[in-house]
Amino acid sequence: MQFTKLHSIQGHSGAIYSLQFDETYIYSASADKYVVRWNVNTGEQDKFAIKMPNTSYSIQLIDSNFKLATGLSTGHLHFVDLIERKELKLYTLHNHGIFAMLEIPQHNLLFVGDGNGLISVWNTKTLELVIKLPFDCGKIRTIIFDETNNQVIFGSQDGKLRFVEINHYNLIHELEAHQDGVGSLLLIDNEVLISGGKDAHLKFWDLKSMTNFKSIPAHNFMIYDILRLNQNHFITASRDKTIKIWNLDTVQVLQRLDLKAGGHRHSVNKLLKISDNTFASCSDDARILTWGV
Repeated sequence: MQFTKLHSIQGHSGAIYSLQFDETYIYSASADKYVVRWNVNTGEQDKFAIKMPNTSYSIQLIDSNFKLATGLSTGHLHFVDLIERKELKLYTLHNHGIFAMLEIPQHNLLFVGDGNGLISVWNTKTLELVIKLPFDCGKIRTIIFDETNNQVIFGSQDGKLRFVEINHYNLIHELEAHQDGVGSLLLIDNEVLISGGKDAHLKFWDLKSMTNFKSIPAHNFMIYDILRLNQNHFITASRDKTIKIWNLDTVQVLQRLDLKAGGHRHSVNKLLKISDNTFASCSDDARILTWGV
């Protein structure tokens, strides 16, 4: 399985930090303060674009893709109706930049994590606050849902993984993971958790025993995202400007997508699954690249 570049989407004038996909369009959030929509097949910009008052660090499609949540560098949280193309709510609960968001559709919940360790939980139907969870753990970069154990797992700047059950929002586990901070998480078949750190290592955790059973140097700088592409492959993106395609069973690198391979010129910030054989990446170089077999 060899990946080649399908499209180079250029339209933003600043670093791109976050991507979302609704099966037709890619949404992107940039330092140029715009949230823009692109046709996934042609790479062309759609007529939809929102100008925000500040940089958008994180976006999340919610409520069956009818709404978009946007978290800004100021901590402001905007909810936009994508059908009516109008703002529904603006919340100023967070005082630090919002770096991570996760929707749990089956529970109508949106988790929002900021630069100071505060997580807020919102009802995606009513857009009302459910609960505030202050952890004072530094920047929260990644939040994932473990459906089997009905818990969210998040990684933060203090290097810990935290496990919070979502019935009563109690903290039930903490693990020391990466000394200088956690950048990314991926759950594999609800049994194994992969974490990527500022130490450029990937660590593999057995969720039954809560133990680390593998640690490998994977990149040169922080690992900003980990994506499960299909049954056999996962992908990592790093501040070191590279994307790596991995065999899930052997944990061997199959392909390195760098500048020589048509890749990014600067830090790769986010990965996005389009299909089992295609994905997108975004970077500080202000480009979105789509890749396919």
